[in-house]
Amino acid sequence: MATNLPSSSKPSNLFAAVDMGTNSFKMVIVRSDPTGKFLTIDRIKQPVVLGRDMPSSVPNPSLSTLSQSLSLQALNHFKEVLNSHKIQQARFAATSAVREATNKAEFVDNIRKTLGLDVEVLSGEEEAKLVYLGILQFLPIYSKIVLAVDIGGGSTEFVIGFKGEVLFATSLKLGHVSLTERFVKNNEIADMRLYIQSVIEESGLVNKVKELGFEMVVGSSGTIKAIEKAIFSGYGVDVLKEFQREWRFSKLELSSLVERLCSEEEKVLRDGFFKRRSEFIVAGAILLEEIFEVLGIEEMEVSGYALAEGMVTEVLARVYSDYDINANARWRSVVRLASRFNSEKRMKSAAQCAGLAKEIFDGLRMYGEVSLEEKDVEYLEAACLLHNIGLFTGKKGYHKQSFHIIMVCSTLASFISLEDFHWSEHGDINNYSR
Repeated sequence: MATNLPSSSKPSNLFAAVDMGTNSFKMVIVRSDPTGKFLTIDRIKQPVVLGRDMPSSVPNPSLSTLSQSLSLQALNHFKEVLNSHKIQQARFAATSAVREATNKAEFVDNIRKTLGLDVEVLSGEEEAKLVYLGILQFLPIYSKIVLAVDIGGGSTEFVIGFKGEVLFATSLKLGHVSLTERFVKNNEIADMRLYIQSVIEESGLVNKVKELGFEMVVGSSGTIKAIEKAIFSGYGVDVLKEFQREWRFSKLELSSLVERLCSEEEKVLRDGFFKRRSEFIVAGAILLEEIFEVLGIEEMEVSGYALAEGMVTEVLARVYSDYDINANARWRSVVRLASRFNSEKRMKSAAQCAGLAKEIFDGLRMYGEVSLEEKDVEYLEAACLLHNIGLFTGKKGYHKQSFHIIMVCSTLASFISLEDFHWSEHGDINNYSR
């Protein structure tokens, strides 16, 4: 069934990217403008789990008939959504599981013949570079030497970047699905730790990281986001009211979480909190803990964007000649805050609201009904994304909580100032959005 997109999202300003991962296939649809500013208006996920066919202990793995069938079903669903909204700018990319499969050429060819879709099979280095591009669109880290870590189902990508340029990129065959299949299901946790350490040491990654150095570490993708969410929310207890806390966690916090996850008594709570990811979260968390230890990481920031958004960024750079990957920092600060406190469902609704509001704004300005400037539409879209974030604490007085979160959030300092936007006149951001 096709999703409902904002009516202001014309086919020419809609872009899509499909990440055919080891654990799941994910499609993001974004609305963009010529400045390169984009907003994710829908995310669709299909749990294919190709990694079950790809145990790391098997020398020549191949994709089973069942996995290929599930893949075609997922991609056909994505195609239907794209066709229903006439989205022509779409990019499909396969990662670790397909990359390692002996029958990948046959698989990709079958997709082309059956669905008419062209799929790129990314190398590990290409995947790492796209992850870096993705996180640059979420965090204000352009001018810092960044070590990015992206844990997937079949591999983990490492990249060191600076000012949009990749200084080093590599991919190691360490993924939460493959490690679960090989070690966790056999309760061989100690052996898994030794295996992870040996793969990292033998890769030469440690020496390269020491040689280039880094100013900060950023993690991305589902496993790391799930770990950060668990730490932020107290893992199954009442949500913390730390509105100023950014998307980050420390080595100590990670170790404490791993200790809880590895406890047999935690299984019921773990399944309830992590849901479908519960099966793989132990392997993913231990893998990350070992990465922290081997590379000397003390703290990690977390990006809400990763490979798919990096793919979108590359497409936008080709479509818009003046595209600047470091532009729109103010807008990205709003998206970060909205993503932090909105659920996926509320984020989607907020994006639809922003699209409709912009359409009304453009119509009023076209006919000269009111005096409006470009910065006004920026405030309007921001209000649409942020006016419901107070629901994070509950329905009672949520509009006041939205106002409070916005006022204490340091990440919006460059976006909203008292000179630009007089809060005393508007009371709260809900009034502006209304």
